Amino acid sequence: MASLILKPGREKSLLKHHPWLFSGAIGALDGDPLLGETVGINSASGDFLAWAAYSPHSQIRARVWSWDEKDVIDEEFLLGRLSRAISERQSNYSQVSGNNIQSAMRLVHAESDNLPGLIIDRYNDTLVMQILSAGIEAWRETIIDLAVRITHVEQVYERSDVDVRKLEGLPLRSGVLRGEEISQLVQINENGLLFFVDIRNGHKTGFYLDQRVNRAYIRNLACDKETLDCFCYTGGFTANLLAGGASSVVAIDSSVEAIQLGRKNVSSNSLPTEKVEWINGDVFYVLRSFRDARRSFDLIILDPPKFAQTSAQSGKASRGYKDINLLALKLLRPGGLLATFSCSGGISEDLFQKIVAGAALDAEVDAKILSRLHQAPDHPTALNFPEGAYLKGFIIQAFPI
Repeated sequence: MASLILKPGREKSLLKHHPWLFSGAIGALDGDPLLGETVGINSASGDFLAWAAYSPHSQIRARVWSWDEKDVIDEEFLLGRLSRAISERQSNYSQVSGNNIQSAMRLVHAESDNLPGLIIDRYNDTLVMQILSAGIEAWRETIIDLAVRITHVEQVYERSDVDVRKLEGLPLRSGVLRGEEISQLVQINENGLLFFVDIRNGHKTGFYLDQRVNRAYIRNLACDKETLDCFCYTGGFTANLLAGGASSVVAIDSSVEAIQLGRKNVSSNSLPTEKVEWINGDVFYVLRSFRDARRSFDLIILDPPKFAQTSAQSGKASRGYKDINLLALKLLRPGGLLATFSCSGGISEDLFQKIVAGAALDAEVDAKILSRLHQAPDHPTALNFPEGAYLKGFIIQAFPI
């Protein structure tokens, strides 16, 4: 079996069980491994450190499967990893949810479930899978069969159409993996609200499952408030605002298709459609026009798409986050609430707080954090992989200075 031999002193992250090995840490390659093949990782002194999947095209040259030299990376190993992740969701999430109805959740969350580069989401009787790494790609057929076997769900759709696959030297791909071609929207139940999900063309795997808990939390803040939902996508927050008794909602998104599905989601729940003003447009532009028109709101939600994939892109992303939060804070009424989020992996929670604090200073408001929000518990963060904590948010209350 091929092996990677590290440069002296470059084993520290692996000794702490961080699952990524970057190319700059490698001193030598013993053998000629194929894309996604399992390789051993050894220290400069020859000590075994881990088994990993090899990715010759990526800066993340290897992603760790296991730190146990006795492990064999085979079908039985993958069955154990998948079974554990899925059974944890079935037990742990039912406890968190209580009596709330959930028919969609994340079953496998990549590195945080020790399956680097694998995402599996369940939407009722359909699994949606993202294969994002060379190692998972090498085992794709086995993993698909095992997922069907464990869940007893026979409809599997692939959404491996994201740019990160290019970094792994993999083609973009989407379509049916098992079962029949999907021609209709999938409907899910989240905390008593029904949502239609477009798993073929929607963002991520079709829906932002990671915001489930935050949508329910904000529902409880909405009563009798005039609200603004920016980057509303298919109406997840909008429907929850209405269900929480908001007096009005302005929902903005740049996608016509997303807004059409948002309308459908609001009406399917028999919510007051007359209370929603849907705006198809650029959020930055619309907020500036609202500022110039002196419009104001009691509660504003900022849930933008990812501005920074990596820390190298954090500078430009920081400017975007500051601009959007500055505009929102200027639109808040005295004592109003801002629910602001970042899902950018390149923006830490500390940096995000500093960005929002700078926006509050420029907006000339006295602002405080009432709550800190994160991804739902079916998107766990392994302690040895802090990069898994990608979603961060604050509930902020602001008063004029």
